[in-house]
Amino acid sequence: MVQVNKKVSLLHRSRIDIIANILQAANEGAKKTHVMYRCNLSFRQLNAYLEFLVEMGFLETITMKTENKENAQLFKTTRKGRDLVEAYHNLKALLVA
Repeated sequence: MVQVNKKVSLLHRSRIDIIANILQAANEGAKKTHVMYRCNLSFRQLNAYLEFLVEMGFLETITMKTENKENAQLFKTTRKGRDLVEAYHNLKALLVA
């Protein structure tokens, strides 16, 4: 019975799990679509999370010029965001042990 509960809990991510995923995906800088696919989120969900994370200072936006003169917007995890991911992993390790 314990194994079944573990499998079920892996299927449902909490908001903090999603936030940690986004921050990890954007650690070195990533385009919006990369983060969306890597974190398995819809466009609408991603926009809401990105807006929140930028507003809170966990992510920063970087505008880069590309060869075809279009501006590409990258999202990059800030120091505050990396601290949050580290705290998240420490807390998860305590809960699993």
